[in-house]
Amino acid sequence: MPIKIVCSNCGFVLYSKSELIAPEEIVKKFGTRCPRCLAKLVIKPNRVVVISKKS
Repeated sequence: MPIKIVCSNCGFVLYSKSELIAPEEIVKKFGTRCPRCLAKLVIKPNRVVVISKKS
């Protein structure tokens, strides 16, 4: 199941793969700022959406 982590400010896709990754790793990779809009990245999720794909 793919996992997608996006910036809550501009929607930039920070991570999109099937393996689980810690939010701390995403923040560390981008240096605490979104590369598109420079919004501060936080570890606590702003919103979680689960979408089931029908077979």
